[in-house]
Amino acid sequence: MRGGKRMVHITADSRLSWLRLALATLAATVGGVGMWSVVVALPAVEAEFGISRAAASLPYTLTMVGFALGGVAFGRAVDRFGLARPLAVAGIALGLGYAGAAAAQNLWQFALAQGLLIGAASSIGFGPLMAEVSHWFHRHRATAIAVCAAGNYLAGAFWPPVMQQMMAAQGWRVAHLVIGLTCVAVLVPLAWTLRRPAVRPAAGTAPPPAAMPVARPAGGTLPLSPAALQVSLWVAGIACCVAMATPQVHIVAYCGDLGYGVARGTQMLALMLACGIVSRVASGWVADRIGGLRTLLLGSVLQGVALVLYALFDGLLSLYVISALFGLFQGGLVPSYAIVVREHFPAAEAGERVGKTLMATLLGMALGGWLAGRIFDWSGGYHAAFVHGLAWNLLNITVIGWLLWLATRHNATGGRLARAAG
Repeated sequence: MRGGKRMVHITADSRLSWLRLALATLAATVGGVGMWSVVVALPAVEAEFGISRAAASLPYTLTMVGFALGGVAFGRAVDRFGLARPLAVAGIALGLGYAGAAAAQNLWQFALAQGLLIGAASSIGFGPLMAEVSHWFHRHRATAIAVCAAGNYLAGAFWPPVMQQMMAAQGWRVAHLVIGLTCVAVLVPLAWTLRRPAVRPAAGTAPPPAAMPVARPAGGTLPLSPAALQVSLWVAGIACCVAMATPQVHIVAYCGDLGYGVARGTQMLALMLACGIVSRVASGWVADRIGGLRTLLLGSVLQGVALVLYALFDGLLSLYVISALFGLFQGGLVPSYAIVVREHFPAAEAGERVGKTLMATLLGMALGGWLAGRIFDWSGGYHAAFVHGLAWNLLNITVIGWLLWLATRHNATGGRLARAAG
């Protein structure tokens, strides 16, 4: 008994765990709209307010900053209070944010509504939910994290074409109002259904058997302090997502510039994110077998290949194919960071650690989206932006490769010492 309430230990990987995962993924799909609606609205906002491409990218940048900081705050709240109350607060904040964006009379009002409310509230559907579902799984933990993370890309596949149709019929302001009402109507009731807390071990205590990992992380443990590992993941996450941002943030505007039309760009974005769903689920399956670091390195190398293709080809069919490949190649990158965190940090710190790590990836997206807009204004095109993204991607490969080398060497050294002692 604790506080007059009986603590119920949940069996990991049970039917209840999978139901919980399905509901969390639905919440991520609805709440994740904030990251993608701003991309679809970019050309309309640019035209209405009469601003440059770099200025039009500012709302996205502030959305990602709000998303990053909100992920840490909501992660701490979920660690402390459980999921229900933070999710309900986020649903209401999304409704208010979209109402504020719809009423904006200038760029700054729109950008502040995006950053302070929409971006921050949308973060509940990413890192905090991923950390929460990880406590309900043991054998299939990486798969569960990846499936929950796929909710963000389900949002990206579902909302852009829906929003494009609403914008064409009623304008971007009405579209924002409809999205805000939908978020309140779905997320607040979902918060009530997800009110049952997972049982997490307190910091410094041993977890119950069902919550213990099956084996050591594939590739070995890391001979780094928690602070050093956290900083390394921050550097890798920023570099990874600066590279990722150019296609994701600017594909709609890029297609408009090439004369293909923003509707084509919206289709490419939806295709990219639909393929990213496949990648995210597959990356979880792979990480359950080879570990988070190896999965992260594989995804980063493949993302670099896609950026090279973007820099080389700009035909309509080529862009459809490359956008699909980009989604397949990079979709598993961000959830792999959460998997690495759960492999190498205590479970009691999951919400905050995952939030801090994903904060870096989101700041990378914010910086990358803005930098790509600046490079476009400077060069008159996106070729230089894709090359710039590739350079950041090489930095990411270097950091993750170094971490994997450290883990492999440490594991081999430990094995030799154990054999010598035996």
